Order: sequence, then structure tokens, then C-alpha cells
Amino acid sequence: MKRRGFVRGLILAPAAQAALSAQQAPAPAPAAPPDRPMRNMQGPAKLKVTGADLTAETTQLYFSKDQFAALEKLASVLMPPMKGNPGALEAQAPLFLDFLIRVSPSDRQMLYKDGLDNLNAQAKKKFSKSFAQLDATQAGTIIKPLMVTRPWTVDWPDDPMQKFIAEAHEDVRKATTNSREWAEAAAKSGRRFNRGGQTTGFYWKPIDPVVGD
Repeated sequence: MKRRGFVRGLILAPAAQAALSAQQAPAPAPAAPPDRPMRNMQGPAKLKVTGADLTAETTQLYFSKDQFAALEKLASVLMPPMKGNPGALEAQAPLFLDFLIRVSPSDRQMLYKDGLDNLNAQAKKKFSKSFAQLDATQAGTIIKPLMVTRPWTVDWPDDPMQKFIAEAHEDVRKATTNSREWAEAAAKSGRRFNRGGQTTGFYWKPIDPVVGD
């Protein structure tokens, strides 16, 4: 019996010693989750602020400087602000059209480029100015003869300049009436927002290239 108790003591002694050591040893610090960085307990990090003018890139236009200026003047004459509605410039329609024509087929790109160049050429011939430098009355003397009656919206004129003015007129109207600025103006005024709806505008009524007299 003594022998059996002695052997039993030899077996249990190491286990007891290991358990005692485990109780006395300090618990290890929990490891941080591998996918989560440790928080900075000293407060939020201070970020170095850089001026927007040093980091923002200037928008690269598809049209040349003179072409885009002519497009802005054309849009402002075709769709000025009226009755609380934003005009084409306030709705940034020229910028949208610059993007639209950039991704359009090549024949439409050439229609716009040639049309804008022609407006500048006519303005310099008649007034010794670029089209963008003309006032509304001067610009009207160039635009009005190019606006023709179309019995149907898909019936584009055969004359390249008349076709350009007709397409630009429709594009400017759609870009303006479908803009965020147009919707916000409608919401502020409390009137029902009609996306792409009819609105009285300069050279739109009664001289509409689609409806006619």
C-alpha cells in the first residue's frame, strides 16, 4: 500500500506543480485583432490641410477655348433665366454638353465643332468680335436666320448650320430642364417639377424650330 501511494505521489506531483505555476504567472495581454488597427488613445490624428487650388485639377474641356465660349453665349441666348427658372448657364448646360459631345459619334462632334467655329467666323465678319463677345441682340442677328421650322422633331434641316442650331437648341433645353438646379428651383417655388417640360424662353416661343408658326 505504501508503495502504491508513493508511485501515485510521483505521478501527481508534476501536475500539481504545473497548476500552481499557472496560477502564479501573470495573464498574457490579449492580442489585438489582426484586421483592426489599435486606436490612438492620445486623441485624433492631426491632418495636414492643403489648399484646394493646389490639389484640384482644372476641368479639361473637349471644345477649344473659343468654341466653348461660343457655346456658352449660344446657350445663354437660347435659354436665359425666366420666371424663376435657371437659365442654361445657371444650370451648367454648356459643361454638360461639352461632356456629351465628347462621348458622341464623330459626325455629331464635327457638327458642333464646325457650327461653333462658324458662329465665331460670322461674328468676326459682322461685328469684328468673337461670338462670345456679342450682346444678345447682335447674337440674335446671327442665330435667328438659322432657326427654321421643322414639322417633326426627327426632321433635321439639310443645311449644316441650320441643323447645328436645331440640335444645339434641343440639347440646351434638355440639359437645362433636366438639371439639378432646375429641380431645386421648382422645389423652392413650390410648383410641380416637370422634367424636360415646356417653358417659355428666348427664341423658343413663338419662334420654335420644331413647332413653327
